[in-house]
This record gives sequence, structure tokens and C-alpha cells, in this order.
Amino acid sequence: MDHNRRRFLRAATAGGLAYAFGRAPGSVMAQVASVNTLTDYKALVCLFLFGGNDSWNMVVPRSTAEYNVYKTSRQNLAVDQAALLPINPLTPGAAQYGFHPSMAELQGLFESNRCAVMPNIGPLIAPITKAQYQAGSVPLPPQLFSHNDQQDQWHSLKGRSLSKTGWAGRVADVLASQTAGQQLATNISLAGQTLFQAGSIAVPYTMGATGAQTFTGFGTTGINLARRNAFETLAMTDYSDVYERAFAATQQRAVRYADSVNTAIMSARPTLAPLFETASTNPSLASLSRQLLTVARMIDVRDRLTMTRQIFFISLGGFDTHDDQLDDQPNLYAGISKALKAFHDATVQMGISDRVVAFTQSDFGRTLTSNGDGSDHGWGGIQLAVGDAVKGREFYGSYPLLQIGGINDVSAGRMIPTTSSDQYAATLAKWFGVTDAQLSQVAPSIDNFATKDLGFLI
Repeated sequence: MDHNRRRFLRAATAGGLAYAFGRAPGSVMAQVASVNTLTDYKALVCLFLFGGNDSWNMVVPRSTAEYNVYKTSRQNLAVDQAALLPINPLTPGAAQYGFHPSMAELQGLFESNRCAVMPNIGPLIAPITKAQYQAGSVPLPPQLFSHNDQQDQWHSLKGRSLSKTGWAGRVADVLASQTAGQQLATNISLAGQTLFQAGSIAVPYTMGATGAQTFTGFGTTGINLARRNAFETLAMTDYSDVYERAFAATQQRAVRYADSVNTAIMSARPTLAPLFETASTNPSLASLSRQLLTVARMIDVRDRLTMTRQIFFISLGGFDTHDDQLDDQPNLYAGISKALKAFHDATVQMGISDRVVAFTQSDFGRTLTSNGDGSDHGWGGIQLAVGDAVKGREFYGSYPLLQIGGINDVSAGRMIPTTSSDQYAATLAKWFGVTDAQLSQVAPSIDNFATKDLGFLI
């Protein structure tokens, strides 16, 4: 068996045929013969923070008793209490909290009811206590604290099962008959190929951070036109081999959709770009602003592309902060805060801020304890959701006491999640149009939890 065929079979085994074919630019939506029955528009934007965000410094207890426990646990990683940006949840608890001092924009979104906090969330198969963890009496997702495995857990919600699909891909599968009139896939990645968006029948579309990737040397005149015509002739040949047919079909789609997407993006309103200028001042974070600006432009031209449902995947790296955390974290958090605020302002400008929700995911939380210059791989952490459809200025879930050796700590401040990533995904999917009866298709472990909808979306 040749090398290319082995690669194809490995991709097919990992993600199904749709995943294997769909990982090239130009992949399309599920081929379902139906009529688009959704008349409204909704979009989800997943911001994945690669490396494992040390989110215990993102939203921090600031009331004296809780802060002192936090400071003792975090050692030299603790954020100064006086520097925290105060937030005032609509449902106050015994403790008070604040955002990291670099996140003024997100503090403002929270205080204006447009940002919600999900504390101590992570992959789970079923609710679990520390005693059950120590006794091994409740099944756990495998390979906890491993980057690749836990990224896949967030993307697929697979628990201990093999999964060929991601939960966003399964959302697209469920809604395929209602979105067949769209000119593009429901799932669009601006950050490479990802299991998150792979479906059984719904194929994601992968594009670049600033637009669709195009073939070099194609054009509309002379040798460039001749080169394109020759390429399309080869791609449209009726090949007998299944792998050749799949590759040819992917190339046809890549050419066709690159043209339509880039033409559509060019018609987006020019007033969107200035919103992201202040979010791009840090060169290391400019890629996030570029991705979100392109997402905003894609949303702006939704009618031109006949889109009613879209799930975008974007990403930012740099969160594997084993060292230099105190130097790197402020810039990372400032970039996230400014970019998400700029994106929200863009949705307001477009008049659809109540129909677009941006939300974060990351490999895992990190240890409360310091390794001297950073923190190590953990489990539970904090995630955020932003948008006018968000019931903001609230915490959804229980913020734990950040105590070494406490009831949530399994070792070195690795916190057992008290909210599941399945509950998080199910809440987003339900708002997006998935019915209660279909939630278990999207989040396979959701029936193990008493609360299926966390309630943070209108």
C-alpha cells in the first residue's frame, strides 16, 4: 500500500470519510436533498486557546478570605488583589471576584450583561467527587492532563469512546436538512483542520485567516487562464479510483468556493476593519484580530451566501505557560479582551449582536501551584461566552475555593470540574437550533448530568 493511501486511511479512521475528504480547503456542507427551512440567522464562534489557559488568573476572587486562599495556593503567580478589575454579578454570592487587570474590555462586557463566566468547567463523563476520583469508582476521560487528548475531548466530547466526529460537526449533521440551501458549509475554520467541525455527513470548509486560500498561477487571461482550465479539466475527469475521485472533488470545490468566498468578503462593509485596529497593536496577537475581522466579514455577507447557521473556529496559541507566565499572560489576556470587544462591536454595527455568540475553549485549566516560573497541566478551568444573546453578568456553575488539598484538588491544585464540557456544548447547541431530543447526539454524556442547559443563553 502506498504512502498516500495509508495517509488517507488513517484520516478516514480518525474522522470518517467526511473528515478525511473535508480537511482540505473547499470542503462543503452535507449533501442533503432538502429545502432550507431555517429563516433566522445564528452564528457560534469558538475561540480555542491552545496550550491550556491558566484561567484561575483570568477571573480571580478578590474578597479577602477567598483571595488569601488563592494567593497562598498560587504563590508567585498570584495577581495583585488591588489590581483586579471588580465585577458585580446580578446574583451575588459570598465571595467577590474580578477580571485580570489586562481585561478591561471583558470586564465592561460582563458589567453590561454581555459576558458570562463558566467557572471550573472541563471534560467529564459523569459528575465526580474527590473521593470517587481517588477510589476510581466513576469513569473518567482518558489521558487527563495530556494536550492532544484533552483538546480532542473538548472537540469531540468522546469520553472513553472512539469518535470520528466533533460536536460542532454533529450539530451540522442534525441541522443538515434545514441548512441544505446554504452556499457554504455550516462549519468554517479559519485556523486549520479540526476534529471539532468534522461530521458524519456535514463536511467543514477550511479557509485562511484573511479569506479563502487560492491556487497560485490561476487567472482570467492568457497563460493563467489556460492553466486554470487545464487544472479544472483534470479535476473533472471521471476517475475510477475512489481516492482519485475524492481528491478531484476536493480540488473542484477548492477552486469554486475560493472565488465565491473572496468575492463575497470584498463586499463586506469597510467600517468593520477600523474596529479591530486597537486589537491588533500587539504583533503576536494580530492573528486573532485578523481571524475575527474575517469572521465578521463572513457574517456581514451571510445573505449573499444564503447562510442561516454558521459555526466558526478560530484559535490563539501561547497558553502552555510552564514558564514566563507572568510576562506572557498579561499580553495574551489583553489581546483576547480587545479582540472579543472589537468583535462584539462589529456585531452591534451589523445589527445582529443578539444572534452571534463567541465562546472560549482550551485544552485544560492549569495547576494552582507554581513550578517557579509558570504552572503545569491541570483539569478544570474557566470559560467565557460573549454576545447580546448571553445572559451576562452571571456565573454559571460553582467557583471553587482555590485551596491546595481542598475538596476539588486531586493533586497540586488540579481542580476536578464541577461543570461538564458536555453541558457547555449542549447549551450552545440548543440555542443554535438543536432540540432537547437531539442533544445526546451532540453531547453523548449529557444524560449523565441533571442540568442539560446551563441557562446562559436567551
